[in-house]
This record gives sequence, structure tokens and C-alpha cells, in this order.
Amino acid sequence: MNHGKKYANVAKLVDRHKTYPLKEACALVKQTATAKFDETVELTVCLGIDPKQAEQSIRGAVVMPHGTGKSKKVLVIAKGEKIKEAEAAKADFVGAEDMIEKIAGGWLDFDVIVATPDIMKDLSRVGKVLGPKGLMPNPKVGTVTFEIARAVGEIKKGKVEYRADASAVIHSIIGKVSFTAGQLEENAKALIEAVVKAKPATAKGHYIKSMSLCSTMGPGIKLDSTQLLNSLTK
Repeated sequence: MNHGKKYANVAKLVDRHKTYPLKEACALVKQTATAKFDETVELTVCLGIDPKQAEQSIRGAVVMPHGTGKSKKVLVIAKGEKIKEAEAAKADFVGAEDMIEKIAGGWLDFDVIVATPDIMKDLSRVGKVLGPKGLMPNPKVGTVTFEIARAVGEIKKGKVEYRADASAVIHSIIGKVSFTAGQLEENAKALIEAVVKAKPATAKGHYIKSMSLCSTMGPGIKLDSTQLLNSLTK
């Protein structure tokens, strides 16, 4: 892949043969982001699991201490008193069967759906629309719940879903380059701690094989995984 002169210049700041402490990497990812927009910072975690085995699938959610720098439109699908609870929690869209009909008609102007368990059977009608886009609510990430206010509040504060893909790799936003290096560091640690706790009992060998940071337009920065994991256990 060919990169421009600007990328080539900042790429020289990163030693491709070195693994960096998280604190240093967070400062470096800001330094190597040169786009005119506020670039997203992403953490990549390569896992030593077999994603083909159901018991080794990794999926969860974590609330970033400093948010993500991006606001999300939340749709709540519920019944009765839970409608009022959703409205009080300042969900962007609230409804029941009417919202399901809108989705069936092609409406997808939202980022996350929170649904109560008693309406999931009705919502399953549009599963073929929501599933491929990763929008179907899931109890594993807290989006199927009767605790509507808490769920909406966490999403608005910067709750991030993470999931290992078919290559056993997790890609997750941890903030923007406008964040301080300290904020990026704390967000990264929150995500890594959540992934460590999600380790399947059947996973053998090295669970976390490697980690790296990058901004939207910047070069990848390899992290010193051993040092980082040791620091989390202290």
C-alpha cells in the first residue's frame, strides 16, 4: 500500500521493531496523527483463542472512563412503564411495535438498540436486518435488560462493545487524538482488563498474543504486552 509523504514522515517516529510501554505509545499515537480532523484511536488485541469454538467466543462491553469522544443515538424498544423510564434516561428514540415496523421499513438511524427481554420475541422479526449490521440487542453486552435507565446511561457515557472476529482479533475505539495521553491510557487499560477477565476457561497457551495502537490515518504502534499485563495484576 502506498502512503503519502506526510504519513512517511510520521512513520519514521515509530520503531517497527520495538514494543512500547502503553504510556509512551499513547503519547506517540497523538504525535503521529496529522489529519485535519479529530482522528479516532483504536486498540487492536490479537488473542490466542480458537474463535470457531463457541465456548471460546469473546464478546462483551466496557464503559470507558473518559468516554469515546463520539455520541451514540440510542433506540429503546420496550413496553409499559419502561417507555417512561427510557424517556427519562434521554434515549434518542423510544417505542415498541411502532419502532419495529420502522426498522422493517428500512429505518436504521440509530447506533445502539436497548430492549427489554419481554419484547425480544417481537424484535426477532427484524433480526435479519439488524443481525448483519451488529445492531441486534444482546444480553452479553447489556443491551437486553429491564434496567433501561442504567443501560442508556452507560452507553451515553461511552460504553464500548468488543468482540473477537474470525481471526481472533479485537478492534476497538478507545478515544480520539484530542484526548490527553493519560485519558487514552486509562481507556485502553479499562478495555484490556475487561478482555483479560473474559478469558475462556478452555483457552490454552498465551491468551493475549500481541496488542497495538493506531490513529485513523497514523501508523501502528506495537505495545509491550508483557509489561502491560504485569502492571494490571499489581
